[in-house]
Amino acid sequence: MSKLLTILKHIVLLLFLVMVLGPFLWLLGTAFKDFGDVFTYPPRVFPEDIRWANFSEVFNSFPMIRLLLNSIIVTTGRTLGILITSSMAAYAFARLKFPGRNKVFLLYLLTLMVPFQVVMIPLFIIMKYLGWVDSYQALIFPGMFNALGVFLLRQFFLTLPRSLEESAFIDGASYWTIFTRIILPLAKPGLATLSVLSFLWSWNDFLWPLIVIDSMEMNTITLGIAKFQGYYYTEWNLLMAATVIALIPTIIIYMLAQKYFVEGIATSGAKY
Repeated sequence: MSKLLTILKHIVLLLFLVMVLGPFLWLLGTAFKDFGDVFTYPPRVFPEDIRWANFSEVFNSFPMIRLLLNSIIVTTGRTLGILITSSMAAYAFARLKFPGRNKVFLLYLLTLMVPFQVVMIPLFIIMKYLGWVDSYQALIFPGMFNALGVFLLRQFFLTLPRSLEESAFIDGASYWTIFTRIILPLAKPGLATLSVLSFLWSWNDFLWPLIVIDSMEMNTITLGIAKFQGYYYTEWNLLMAATVIALIPTIIIYMLAQKYFVEGIATSGAKY
């Protein structure tokens, strides 16, 4: 009976593996196909003749370097902003005592229940009055504040022993000194986790740039990929090649921060 359950578990896991990797393999295979091989029957995941020229055509037919640069600037700005604002707010909610702290934190978490579609029009009007439409400011500043980031770091800060702070207070350290020299260095796994998540959120963001950006020069990589789809036909091989290019930075970031990311996910919910 136990062997049968083990076999069933492995079958289920293999099915999930196919569901996850299947679209990715099809994406990768299509990126190396000729346009005429995309809809061949029976379908082939990978072509017989790999066409590397698709990637050079992407750069020649579209301003990919500009799109990638825009996404890098926006993603870096958002990620740094989220780390700064979320870490400071999380430290206040986790370690400082002030009236109504838990109620304010609960209200802050309730913003997670509000869909972005509800606030995007008022947010766009604010950007218009500030004169920030079609600019880096409009892409970066609204995304610098994240309630989920505050929650993750708060949960991580709660796992740190208070004896460290008490010892620092005895030595005359201020709250700012404790935050910058004790809390943040110990919170590297939590910060790495939030960095990876923030990078993915910002890099893959499509709706907000679609609303607030008008010119081609300010398009991010997500908007640029969407414009590969033409009115009458779509060169799917070039579209998939552009998508592969857009995936590379996210894979690199995750591989670099994988150790801290796993550790941060495992410890961020250890104490409430």
